[in-house]
Amino acid sequence: MTSVLRLESFFPPSPVDNEQRLSSNFTDRFLLGSIFAFFGGAVLGGYQGSTMASLRFRAENSHRFPTTTTGWYLYHKSKNYNCMLQAVKDGVRLGSRLAGWTGGFFFLEELVDRWRCKRDAVSSVVAALTLSSIFSLKHGFNLATQVRTTRAGLIASLAYGVTQDVMTLARGRRVGYIDTVFGKHGK
Repeated sequence: MTSVLRLESFFPPSPVDNEQRLSSNFTDRFLLGSIFAFFGGAVLGGYQGSTMASLRFRAENSHRFPTTTTGWYLYHKSKNYNCMLQAVKDGVRLGSRLAGWTGGFFFLEELVDRWRCKRDAVSSVVAALTLSSIFSLKHGFNLATQVRTTRAGLIASLAYGVTQDVMTLARGRRVGYIDTVFGKHGK
């Protein structure tokens, strides 16, 4: 008998289970978000890696340009091979990084949801601010860059969280911070 590790096994049942974000469970959001982040990062990393490899190849071989037609053919063939190889390497590298950070965001968001027993934009903001702080510290940013990174995380998470809350209200469900601010019945 084989056992499959499910991401739900990290979280015990909670009162917030019946009101999922974006009408999908945590596993689906986590996997789809990470997969889309990987492919987006792979495209961006591949493009940047290919461009840099092309410029590097030209700089490294600028002292010995070919003089024959066959030489130029082989020069461009080698350059294109190097560009493709570097594009794949950088694409996988950046895609993996983005998938990891995106997965971390969804994991933290779910963790905060379970801890608060509410699903709303506050959890998204807390998760994004935590992750942007970790990102800034990991990369050794100075204070100005840390503030800029945190501000970008705040703006993106507010947009993401409020969009989810609007969708939740459109479905007729309750949103935690609205109940807290306006009373139990939203008056």
